[in-house]
Amino acid sequence: MINKKVNTVQEALEGIEDGMTLMLGGFGLCGIPENSIAELVKKGIVDLNCISNNAGVDNFGLGLLLQKKQIKKMISSYVGENAEFERQMLSGELEVELTPQGTLAEKCRAAQAGIPAFFTPAGCGTEVAEGKEVREFSGKMHLMELAYKADFAIVKAWKGDEAGNLIFKGTARNFNGCMAGAAKITIAEVEKLLPAGALDPNQIHIPGIMVQRIFKGEKFEKRIEQRTTSKRN
Repeated sequence: MINKKVNTVQEALEGIEDGMTLMLGGFGLCGIPENSIAELVKKGIVDLNCISNNAGVDNFGLGLLLQKKQIKKMISSYVGENAEFERQMLSGELEVELTPQGTLAEKCRAAQAGIPAFFTPAGCGTEVAEGKEVREFSGKMHLMELAYKADFAIVKAWKGDEAGNLIFKGTARNFNGCMAGAAKITIAEVEKLLPAGALDPNQIHIPGIMVQRIFKGEKFEKRIEQRTTSKRN
């Protein structure tokens, strides 16, 4: 039986070095690989190129790596509520490549599928199109986008099994599913890790063939996922 389980986050992140390009899954603060990010901070790896929907906030998510100035270049869709990201971007300390959200997802999916490039109308006529090939299709201008090339993709799932099959929950499906299998090595951090064969095949979002390492994370803060209630009369 295939077994891709590793016992610790340290073992999962083995091989990540200075200057590498990482994909980090999650949508805003939802479904982010919290344990892996914390370990990257501890390891002190620098000059990272990070591809992510956003850069977290000042004291959470990728914001922790930004505080330590471990990120050289940030490829993302928006700044978010991150004063340090904004400061580093405006001062020129951090290279930033702001990318339309749909384009970012599609560049990940293209890498996942082995498609080197594609055309999209998103960004035509803006600075996003600078230096890129532009063609007309059906009377509308499209620009060519290249698939991302990453060394590691780190994703977070709700459930997984030891064979690497993954199930995401709710909004966490955004940018986790399309990043799994889109890099040379994919690491999955999960809340619940089950034996191979324990997951219903009809519920699996990402098959294990897309994942090389899987581990059970600890102490997920889930800062944005809060239950709100009102007093009953």
